[in-house]
Amino acid sequence: MAGFVNSLLILLLFQNICLGFRSPLSVFKSYKDTSRSPSSECLGSDQPVISFGLSDFALDIRMPAVTPKQSDTYLCMSVPLPVSDEAYVVDFKPHASMDTVHHMLLFGCNEPSSTDNYWDCDEGTCKDKSNILYAWARNAPPTRLPKGVGFRVGGETGSRYFVLQVHYGDISAFRDKHKDCSGVTLHLTHQKQPLIAGMYLMMSVNTVIPPGKKVVDADIACHYKRSPMHLFAYRVHTHRLGKVVSGYRVRNGQWTLIGRQSPQLPQAFYPVKYPVDISYDDILAARCVFSGEGRTTETHIGGTANDEMCNFYIMYYMEAKHAVSYMTCTQNINPEMFRNIPQEANIPIPVKSDVLKMMHGHHEETKDNDASYLLQQAKKEEAEILDQDFHIEEAVEWPGLDLKLGQVSGLALDPENNLVVFHRGDHVWDENSFDSKFVYQQRGLGPIEQNTILVLNPSNAKLLHSTGKSLFYLPHGLSVDKNGSYWVTDVALHQVFKLGAKDKEPLLILGVALQPGSDKNHFCQPTDVAVDPMTGSIYVSDGYCNSRIVQFSSDGLYVMQWGEETTLGRPRPGQFRIPHSLALIPDLNQLCVADRENGRIQCFRLGTGEFTREIKHKAFGRELFAVSYVPGGLLFAVNGMPYPGEAESVQGFVMNFSTGEIIDTFIPLRKSFEMPHDIVASEDRTVFVGDVHAKAVWKFASAEKMEHRSVKKAGIEVQETKESETIVETKLKNKPESTDLLKNMDKQHLVQQASSTGVSFVLITTLLIIPVVVLLAILVFIRWRKTTVYGDNSDGEHKLDSSSGRILGRLRGKGGGGINLGNFFASHKGYSRKGFDRLSTEGSDQEKDEDDGSDSEEECSASPLPPAPSSS
Repeated sequence: MAGFVNSLLILLLFQNICLGFRSPLSVFKSYKDTSRSPSSECLGSDQPVISFGLSDFALDIRMPAVTPKQSDTYLCMSVPLPVSDEAYVVDFKPHASMDTVHHMLLFGCNEPSSTDNYWDCDEGTCKDKSNILYAWARNAPPTRLPKGVGFRVGGETGSRYFVLQVHYGDISAFRDKHKDCSGVTLHLTHQKQPLIAGMYLMMSVNTVIPPGKKVVDADIACHYKRSPMHLFAYRVHTHRLGKVVSGYRVRNGQWTLIGRQSPQLPQAFYPVKYPVDISYDDILAARCVFSGEGRTTETHIGGTANDEMCNFYIMYYMEAKHAVSYMTCTQNINPEMFRNIPQEANIPIPVKSDVLKMMHGHHEETKDNDASYLLQQAKKEEAEILDQDFHIEEAVEWPGLDLKLGQVSGLALDPENNLVVFHRGDHVWDENSFDSKFVYQQRGLGPIEQNTILVLNPSNAKLLHSTGKSLFYLPHGLSVDKNGSYWVTDVALHQVFKLGAKDKEPLLILGVALQPGSDKNHFCQPTDVAVDPMTGSIYVSDGYCNSRIVQFSSDGLYVMQWGEETTLGRPRPGQFRIPHSLALIPDLNQLCVADRENGRIQCFRLGTGEFTREIKHKAFGRELFAVSYVPGGLLFAVNGMPYPGEAESVQGFVMNFSTGEIIDTFIPLRKSFEMPHDIVASEDRTVFVGDVHAKAVWKFASAEKMEHRSVKKAGIEVQETKESETIVETKLKNKPESTDLLKNMDKQHLVQQASSTGVSFVLITTLLIIPVVVLLAILVFIRWRKTTVYGDNSDGEHKLDSSSGRILGRLRGKGGGGINLGNFFASHKGYSRKGFDRLSTEGSDQEKDEDDGSDSEEECSASPLPPAPSSS
């Protein structure tokens, strides 16, 4: 029976190994979490390298258990790149506390200044040219690079060593003689990045701060003489006397802000709020504002905590063929130009005194609630800095796609988060709808006899309420205010309406019925309406034959307007060619407009109409139909069908509002987008898209929600993991302008397959091993019978041990390492670092009625001009 018991033990061991298997990405995430240990738990001199996936690995760079002997000590240590071929650093994770570390710098070079385990940085960091890759100070959160961007290392041109420099300011924290292992973990990949990151350092070297002087400016400016670069993050650095640091691009006398921050707050790399590009002969300028109050002697630029520094770091990316990894500016080419610097650069950013105490290490003087406040602030800043990793896919079980609708022109969410649909019933917009003066020609049809406003349960598409019968001719835009009132536009009536949820008659009407115009009292095919939840101000995009945004007071009185028709050439800020959709960003006091035929998003300040930014990508193509904003910084949009010969496909977009970067694109799995006309997203990031040609509404949800629902439906209870380790598979369309989205898809596909295969692998293995166990039991029984019948106990036992030993040996080989689970999953069908084939929803899947023709359902553009060429 011993063999039988051993078999069962091996089976249990094998099952435990299978159940304990985690994908390489999960292992790395757990590793990153456990690496947040206190500085007393040092890793020693061995620098761990962890591989996850076929092309990615992590490199942990830590001080080798050091104890600085005096304040303002700079210690350096080096780590060789563990691979010889080219790699890319795509992520940084710091491990340090301002209790012990003033700041850290990470350099890349080919020959460190010393081969010792660590050394005093007075000997230098590198013998050859060094590049700054990363900087940290004051409990700054991690830095993330945009997708598709990486620092190039290794190979023929990249750095072969990393050198970590740590500045230990006040060493009173080392009274207990503990060892420090501060450092940074790098995430590297062998996948080529289309865009190469670099660092531009602006630094004052000769500033002197007189004692007691209230305001001292340190100015830096240089001409830029290289290929174009795109700025995506900035960091400021001074010591205690710094009040504010600001950086600008100066082009043709115009100052454009790159970033502005107090150096007394966490010195992270903050995202550049609005995309800034730098071209040949632009000027890069920066100003540090200091105060010498409280000092009794002059303060100079230097390396100790009692000296000062004025640094403005810029992270940028360039096309790989033109990439330069590191540039500096230490002069001021034109002191006179700083007379025109924006006034904001001279205004200190206030920092609470308790925060200042904590930032400078005086913890004993702060209360617990102060620490809690600082922690919340740090988390908020980290949330703003970290790239938002968000993926959605169609909710294929949502029955709303099968609703019998007319042309779907508008979507919104009411205060209960129900979906509100605005459709055209049996009316269509075609070439016969308007004459050359935009007067509606089909009044004889009468208003639409169906309810045009439908309220649906967002989970099951059940009709909850409907209204709008016999009111409208050609519905277009829709929004719902904070009180639940519906605001709609009708392009045939040239009017804007406010309706209560249960009112059959409008509460407010703007415009004159069936009369197009461009004055304060008329519209011409108005497209959308938005209501400011704070002030009640009404904003109308007007429209197909006007190119303006009109603002009204909450009671419908005209306030102002802005915008003009697009002229020939590249459209300028404030010019429109069909302002088609509106998205309010009340927390940032902005209104964003889908400038349809210009293929872009324009944003303006509420109340003034001041232009703030443009978001435009090549992937948009020539038309961008609709835009929606979700509090927290996500922007959603849908574009139009490509023109013949153009490659940009019709799809939805998820964007980081702060940077304008496309995070993801998405398409439906059932049917295909034909003319997606409006989009709306909820705070839980559920997205709905209405299509005017397909007469359909799609629902999209985060992939992790879809995974959770599918697992729950299958009757399998899965223990919740941390959100950062949620295992999902996304069926998303590749981001056209970046290969890094494909990389993320590969990673998630790998993780999902590893996990899902792990579950199924356990079940399959169990089923396969049961017969083996039964066979072993039979063998045991037979041997036992033989020994009972023939009495040859010793020989029988010997043979049993030998026979079962061979079987158990094979089992031990499988359970104890003989089978390579990595190779198993690598050979499993569908597993690939190259991603997976996206299901095509074009061509054969398209359910367009060929007999209808495009004319019968075409939404016509009023602009007689051909579309301007798209540029990103």
